[in-house]
Amino acid sequence: MTIAFRIIIAGLVIIMGAFITGGAYTVKEYNQVVITQFGKPIGDPVTKAGLHFKIPLIQKARRFDKRALEWDGKPNEMPTREKTYIVVDTFGRWKIKDAKLYLERLQEERRAQSRINDILGSKTRGAVANHNLIEIVRTTKDRIPEVENPDLDNKDETENEKPRIENKKQVVWKPISKGRSLIEQEIYQKAKEELAPLGIDLLDIRFKRFNYRPEVSKQIYTRMTTERQAIAMEYRAEGKGEADRILGEMGKELLRIESEAYKQVETIKGDADAVATATYAAAYNKSKEAIEFYEFTKTMELYRTTLSSDTSVIFSTKSDLFRFMKGHGGTSDNQ
Repeated sequence: MTIAFRIIIAGLVIIMGAFITGGAYTVKEYNQVVITQFGKPIGDPVTKAGLHFKIPLIQKARRFDKRALEWDGKPNEMPTREKTYIVVDTFGRWKIKDAKLYLERLQEERRAQSRINDILGSKTRGAVANHNLIEIVRTTKDRIPEVENPDLDNKDETENEKPRIENKKQVVWKPISKGRSLIEQEIYQKAKEELAPLGIDLLDIRFKRFNYRPEVSKQIYTRMTTERQAIAMEYRAEGKGEADRILGEMGKELLRIESEAYKQVETIKGDADAVATATYAAAYNKSKEAIEFYEFTKTMELYRTTLSSDTSVIFSTKSDLFRFMKGHGGTSDNQ
């Protein structure tokens, strides 16, 4: 057995003995270790991953996470500057910056979470109380509504095809001085300063959700429903008015077309009657017999249209209509 082999065996035995007696410990990449002696931290935190040694039985290794840790605050009710009570839900991220200081002040993560909850909750409540609701909700300062009514923002429709929406209220947004992002930064800076003496480095804090109290939310939903219904009724009334206008124009146009058609028909009939009359006149004015024959045929047509089997007519003996009933040729004695 060579000397080198003996040295390796001896080293392994020593390491195993150190593990058994508690003299050796390992540090992982995501951990940091603080050595305590009789309950008090000594030395600097061990942050380098690998195998490390300590005095067995006397010293103990306390492990802490080096990664970013989660903080999820509970929804809390708080007032804004205009005394509007809202429920604010926040979340954040933090990490242990000084493990030794962290151990001296807080001991464990449960107490750290409680302390973070107190500090961030207090800073959040103060920030919300110092700003109006619009400042907390909105982010951009200079944002303006692009269109008054998104339903009418259709580039494919012509002006005549778009609905006629009149008397719309102009959309006006209240200006803001900071916005949600800057308020979050204010909370972050103030809370970061208070958490630093505890060995905690605050990485970020954000608003997760805003909501009204349940009783206020119900009233808001009722008001929103009423407003939507009023807008819907307005659209229906405008649509009905537009429909009536179109129907009226259609009826007017229909009457105009019928009138022009009737005028054209009567004109054609009049022209045809004039032509027929001229033709008859030309045909029957050739001789005296033709004129008499014309008078006879027209009178017979008149008898056919005016007289029937149950018609009683009283004529004068000198009536032109009665003259053909006296005899052929329309002449007879007056007996």
